[in-house]
Amino acid sequence: MLSSIYSYFNSEVDNNEQQNNNNNFNNNNLKESVFHSGISNGIIETVGNTPLIRIKSLSEATGCEIYGKAEFMNPGGSPKDRVAREIILDGEKKGFLKKGSTIVEATAGSTGISLTMLGKSRGYNVQLFIPDNVSKEKVDLLEMLGAETKIVPIVGMNNANHFMHCAYQRCLGDDMAFYANQFDNLSNFNAHYNGTAKEIWEQTKGDVDGFVAAAGTGGTVAGISSYLKEVNPNIQNWLIDPPGSGLYSLVNTGVIFHPKDRLVVEKLGPRSFYEGVGVNKKTENFNKASLNGAFRGTEEEGVDMAHYLLKHDGLFLGGSSALNCVGAVKLARKLGPGKTIVTVLCDSGHRYTSRLYSKSWLNDHNFQVSDLSNLNFVK
Repeated sequence: MLSSIYSYFNSEVDNNEQQNNNNNFNNNNLKESVFHSGISNGIIETVGNTPLIRIKSLSEATGCEIYGKAEFMNPGGSPKDRVAREIILDGEKKGFLKKGSTIVEATAGSTGISLTMLGKSRGYNVQLFIPDNVSKEKVDLLEMLGAETKIVPIVGMNNANHFMHCAYQRCLGDDMAFYANQFDNLSNFNAHYNGTAKEIWEQTKGDVDGFVAAAGTGGTVAGISSYLKEVNPNIQNWLIDPPGSGLYSLVNTGVIFHPKDRLVVEKLGPRSFYEGVGVNKKTENFNKASLNGAFRGTEEEGVDMAHYLLKHDGLFLGGSSALNCVGAVKLARKLGPGKTIVTVLCDSGHRYTSRLYSKSWLNDHNFQVSDLSNLNFVK
């Protein structure tokens, strides 16, 4: 059953809509995206149409216009709301989700939150397999929302106990179990191609020179980069990749990671405080990305950026959002002054108070917040 689900989902990309984008969008007929107003029919209709925020400190320091797509303003607090909505609605449309179904997923937290909120609103049970580097705040929230959680150690993809394999195995032989499969289900890509990317294009009135973000499942990066490249082939799309992830190497060399790192990564998996980004697998979603190159981002840069944005812009962001902003600065330096660069503000800092914003946690893990008067901490 699972193989038929995957093949059905992955055949559903709307090629005609993608091919028509160049004809449908130009600077003369763009409309403004409007944050939600009026009455929505349930929480599922409140997803998307998030604000695009000019990040003043980064813009002034780089001489570029740097904008952050405020996906933390979705009802579940992340862009995974878009993915969960698309997966659930597609699953219902195709008959895989029905009364009494259990949605099963492997998640670093945010997708689980979105699937639980939206799934519960549609009457489904939710069971989640979660790696053990996820913050306590996220796990507590998932259980509070009504999800059944199973915490598993971080291991390499070749280990049968990898959280993705655990979720897949759970669904075998159970017709009432629906494997959301955010990594390879192209509903993920479609949610961002047809939603997030179009909103960015409208909000900037087509004035975009560069886009940069980190990737986990690859849906956000692939959906946005693919759409932007179609409407304007001159746009520079870049990846920012955290420690332990193989996507930097994949984009720049075609190999998932350097051979000298293979044994370490396969044994331990990527170990980083960044949640939900960085992977050593080329997913079906990431395979659709249209990228010009990739940057490396360190944990130290992310820590400093999170505290820098809180101090200078009042932006209280999570680790992956901070990493994306590190990428925005690196891309601004590469493209030069006067360019417009967009990134994604994936999550707020509320789910990281015990780690990223905890002095004791930072000290215990040998992180020292740098001088925040400038951006010299971005290498």
